[in-house]
Amino acid sequence: MTLLNQRLTAISDQRLREMRRGVEKESLRSQADGRLAFTPHPRALGSALTHPHITTDFCESQVELVTGAHTTVAACMAELTELHQATARAIGGEQLWVSSMPCALPADGEIPLGQYGNAHIGQTKTVYRRGLGHRYGRRMQTISGIHYNWSLPGLNNDDYFNLIRNFRRHSFLLLLLFGASPAVGKCFVDGLPHELTPLGADTLHRPHGTSLRMGRLGYQSDAQASLAVSYNGLEGYGHSLEDALTRPWPAYEAIGLQNASGEYQQLSTSLLQIENEFYGTIRPKRTIRSGERPLHALRERGVEYVEVRCMDLNPFIDTGIDAATARFIDVFLMHCLLSDSPPDSPAEIAALGRNQHRTAEHGRQPGLMLERHGQQVSITDWALELIDACAPIAQRLDALEDGHGHADTLAAARAAVLAPHTLPSARVLDDLVAHGGSFVGAVRARSAGVQAALLGLPVSVEQETQWAAEAAQSLAEQARLEAAQAAGGQSFTEFLNDYLATEGLSPRSQDHVPA
Repeated sequence: MTLLNQRLTAISDQRLREMRRGVEKESLRSQADGRLAFTPHPRALGSALTHPHITTDFCESQVELVTGAHTTVAACMAELTELHQATARAIGGEQLWVSSMPCALPADGEIPLGQYGNAHIGQTKTVYRRGLGHRYGRRMQTISGIHYNWSLPGLNNDDYFNLIRNFRRHSFLLLLLFGASPAVGKCFVDGLPHELTPLGADTLHRPHGTSLRMGRLGYQSDAQASLAVSYNGLEGYGHSLEDALTRPWPAYEAIGLQNASGEYQQLSTSLLQIENEFYGTIRPKRTIRSGERPLHALRERGVEYVEVRCMDLNPFIDTGIDAATARFIDVFLMHCLLSDSPPDSPAEIAALGRNQHRTAEHGRQPGLMLERHGQQVSITDWALELIDACAPIAQRLDALEDGHGHADTLAAARAAVLAPHTLPSARVLDDLVAHGGSFVGAVRARSAGVQAALLGLPVSVEQETQWAAEAAQSLAEQARLEAAQAAGGQSFTEFLNDYLATEGLSPRSQDHVPA
């Protein structure tokens, strides 16, 4: 019996049944003509600040749908579908843009920042986004993706960091199988250096690309490129993150904290404003308490779950992700958990970065080679090796469900690796060609179809009542926060200084800022 099988056997059926997953899915709201919508977040969806399931990300036009944590894939996908239904019914003549790469955008400075009301915590969220715009450009922040949150009971910090290290080693497989952003509208790269080639009058692409979102056009910066964060344990990870949160960065000091009118331009002039600014393919996470810093929560109470951040929206699936994909991620994460996970090193971290960019930009290129243990290995051979190694995990999970869904998704993945023209990234390019090489035209048509499909799904009176109640409750909660703040008399600057105080990063600090 292999070591992986031994470790798998040691996990009880009950623990496996309590595996939890949840989805956070971002989508731009676009107009019918494929341009960015400029309307405010619909009031029918409640408060973006306080609604537990429907909010916005960077942009006021960027909806974020957040499911709860579910013990079955079916329940998770069902909730995600319902959230899409509620949103589709609230956005009127607009539609949810089904691609990770954005719709037709205005000038960078005209992209509207998310607005969260007058409460200090809401203003903090907007200032943070203003800072992101100054640091990376607003266009980059309009890229949308899917975050997959996953946990298994009984794991400790070391278990999660073992998983994370292996995930980073093997995440090229997810980019290859599920990357769906090989092309983008020309407006996105206007004035930016790039190596894309034309596909049509308004479209640029990578012929063998899988995910421009995860390549050099995605979440990149010189500042973050200077970070070599180690995932060898919580202590080292926390130290790296604290350093980035407290280290002044000259380019950001040049922007300044406030402009001449006193308007805040960013939350701080450090390399990272807050923890969420750190971009990575996966994050260790812990649910935070009111006003608590994420790093404090991690250090004090340990890792609760991991957040997978490298998944593109699949434009051929109405909700961007389906049950088969979720099952594959579950199996893949279990493989990362159960496989040997030696410590990482600066040299390996650099190689993993090169593998990520190579896969994102050239993943379907025949004969493509990646780096493994200082040697060159075929991406196809490595991908098939990983998929085959996942088979015992799929069999175990299928046995619990008395089905074959996990084995089916592995078989489909294996077939797709051997027939790369069937991968989502290849299908996207075929779809663009069918629409005359127009990225905006193709995605606009598919987005309109998804909007119609969502509106055509049956909705019960109970669902409508629940959606309305959640929206009303969130608006009431925002009003309560704003009223409490007005009565308290604390200035925004005082609030910000309290929240960003470096003591809040340490588990020794027990004082939290009220939300």
